[in-house]
Amino acid sequence: MRNQPLTPPRRSRFIDMVDAGIRAGRGLGLVDEACWDRDALMEEVAREYGLDDFGDDWFTRPLDVMLDSARVEARLNAAGDFSAMKQIHHLLRDRLYAQMWFKRHPEILARPIKNPVVIVGPMRSGTTRLHRLLSSDRRFAHLRSFETISPVPRPDFEEVMAGEKEDFRPVLAKRIMKVARLANPRTLSIHPTGPYEPEEELGLIAASFYGMKFDAQWRVPTYTRWCEEQSAVPAYRHMANLMRLIGWSQQESSLRPWILKTPQHMLDLPALLEVFPDARLIFTHRDPKSVVGSTASLAWNQTIIYADDIEVAPHGREWLRKTELMIERMRSARDNIPRERMIDVQYDAMDRDWRGTMERIYAFLGLDMEPAVEGMEDFLARSAAMKRRPHSYSLEEFGLSTGEVYERLGDYVRKYKVPVEDPFALTRPAIAAG
Repeated sequence: MRNQPLTPPRRSRFIDMVDAGIRAGRGLGLVDEACWDRDALMEEVAREYGLDDFGDDWFTRPLDVMLDSARVEARLNAAGDFSAMKQIHHLLRDRLYAQMWFKRHPEILARPIKNPVVIVGPMRSGTTRLHRLLSSDRRFAHLRSFETISPVPRPDFEEVMAGEKEDFRPVLAKRIMKVARLANPRTLSIHPTGPYEPEEELGLIAASFYGMKFDAQWRVPTYTRWCEEQSAVPAYRHMANLMRLIGWSQQESSLRPWILKTPQHMLDLPALLEVFPDARLIFTHRDPKSVVGSTASLAWNQTIIYADDIEVAPHGREWLRKTELMIERMRSARDNIPRERMIDVQYDAMDRDWRGTMERIYAFLGLDMEPAVEGMEDFLARSAAMKRRPHSYSLEEFGLSTGEVYERLGDYVRKYKVPVEDPFALTRPAIAAG
């Protein structure tokens, strides 16, 4: 974290031009207005693809709440509601295709998912680094970035598996990433990635129109609170089925344990453990001053793409609240998890001695680390090449102060012995920023 002006960054000129183009297109009748009616959206997608089985209809509940919340509360610009329609269409289409594959190949749903290793930590607490280090080990299965963007293969995928066609999904992912970087070049420094890089499963949870993917890009408080009050078991069951489909499409051995990670698990550990009862858990911890500042910055850099009038202070307070809730839910759920099934890892320890920290993790997993070291070193070199500049952010630019964060999350720091930049700040009274 570096000293920053107290004004967060604005979005790129590219989005301003896209927004103006969509508005002009709508004025000329060339671009459709956004449709916020769930039945109409589902009917349109079913008609376009000639399929009508969307699977378990639990997803219609969060979708209804999301549509209402986005329409009323998000105050999306033209680029924002155009993108929202594209995302919803994409997710509905993938649900149709998923059911098509399950019927065409019933053996997919019989694939076991045994002993997954699940990284659980607040946003920006080093989960991506740890996930990609472990994914470098070929003894584990993992998602690639193009598979979390498009988890469901197209209907001609059997020809891809036979070597007769190329899989279009990596091409699509590359195009989406290029647009994302044009929309906000800072995304590359915040979360470096590429189509084939290991990636988290948040997109698989979002396939049920549930979870943090949406409230990290839109201001949808009614939807956010609704999700926080639900059992996520149906969304996790669908996620598991999509993992089975991806493993089948990769022609991956079902004997290899999956490496999973997404901050969503902080909120939904009971659902995760109901669907994956033999999961082994790696909990990551980082100074909450950095977690909250970096999380607010990540969400800000997405939200400003889709809306023109975000208020800074409410944005900062929301991500402090969300971080506090995630930690509270995680701590509560840990009380029911056998100690031998979990390990704690400090962000600072990984910074100081990644190899020593990974050796602790491999001892926990009961594996020899040496066969994985070369792949891990390759990842670290590749990661250094991808990350063009450090992610810069501050609490103050989002109307927060160090004292306020420690007042809310100091007990977490003490409980898990999290190293902090300024230990004396834990004892000083909070002073509001700005």
